[in-house]
Amino acid sequence: MKCPYCNGVESKVIDSRPTEDGEKIRRRRECLFCARRFTTYEIVETVPIIVIKKDGSRQEFDPQKLLGGMLRACEKRPVSYQMLESAVENIEQNLRAEFEQEVSSVCIGEMAMKELKQIDEVAYVRFVSVYRDFKDINSFMQELHELLNQRQE
Repeated sequence: MKCPYCNGVESKVIDSRPTEDGEKIRRRRECLFCARRFTTYEIVETVPIIVIKKDGSRQEFDPQKLLGGMLRACEKRPVSYQMLESAVENIEQNLRAEFEQEVSSVCIGEMAMKELKQIDEVAYVRFVSVYRDFKDINSFMQELHELLNQRQE
């Protein structure tokens, strides 16, 4: 670790502890050349998740993009922003746990639908109608019937 004062490259760790959120390790170091102390933070390096789109193109997973789509589905619904943020975090955690580096957009859409179904059924239907790109009222009604049947079970 390079010293920010003298650019010395050797230091010793004096103290180590996790941060309050548990996401980082805070290390107090002392430079072996100038004896000044400084703090560093160690975090886990995450490999980006690559999304394979329906057209075959690839792009990095953007949780904000997913959150935006879910927010649009929840417009004028009694769903808090925190609930949606939590849902997106769950989806991202599942993606990191279940997949290596690449995942299809279809899989992400299915996960989002599952989360929305638990949060708000109207938002779920809105999301599904856009995501599945219903071409006619019959396919839309079929989805509603499935939702009603699941509710009755």
